Amino acid sequence: MTFALETRDLGIRFGGHVAVNAVSCGFAPGTLTAIVGPNGAGKTTYFNLISGQLKASTGRVFLHGEDLSGYSAPRRSRRGIGRAFQLTNLFPNLSVLENIRLAVQSRAGLGLNLWSVWSSHRELIGHAEEVLETVALAAKRDVAASALPHGDQRKLEVGILMALEPDVFMFDEPTAGMSVDEVPVILDLIRALKARRDKTILLVEHKMDVVRELSDRIIVLHNGALVADGEPAAVIASPIVQEAYLGVEASNQ
Repeated sequence: MTFALETRDLGIRFGGHVAVNAVSCGFAPGTLTAIVGPNGAGKTTYFNLISGQLKASTGRVFLHGEDLSGYSAPRRSRRGIGRAFQLTNLFPNLSVLENIRLAVQSRAGLGLNLWSVWSSHRELIGHAEEVLETVALAAKRDVAASALPHGDQRKLEVGILMALEPDVFMFDEPTAGMSVDEVPVILDLIRALKARRDKTILLVEHKMDVVRELSDRIIVLHNGALVADGEPAAVIASPIVQEAYLGVEASNQ
């Protein structure tokens, strides 16, 4: 099988603690893989190693066969790895529209110069406005990103990621802290991305109903190690996973 994204023996140690332990896993194009496990299992750390936020102690990361292991997080992003829920921290004082505009501009290879002549890039402005409509933020286009409520900040982060058009979308608990009314917007966006079948999606999520619905595959991390990998029904039904790794929530589903 050809993988869009692959990790080989990927791991990191903090002093004497192994946070991620030699995880080897491949992710095929057009699939959505949910990564589950208890708190402290290494899920977010694994994401940080893939996206380049942390430097691995062992192992390598490949995108379409290209070794990205020595690349910085921004360079990995430019190559096609998109990590949600960190990007808006770069421009908290800019408006919602300006945040999206910069992402569209960057994707078009025009750099991150906010003061470029946008009148000559009408199609890019139009694309930015389309993204705002998609994430239901058009009415708040002129609000500073830092002034948005938590749920809207999450939607903006997804919008920035969509504007960057990466090959790999990485969502780390995308609905955490959102109200019941706000959750469907994010889940609908992820469903739409999955339906395209041309992107690879990784999802860290604790809500098992969301995992069941969205995932093509589930992998389970525990103490930094990969302990289960397979189709959702089989993984969720596994007694060892339910009892040791998904806890009470899974047993009540």
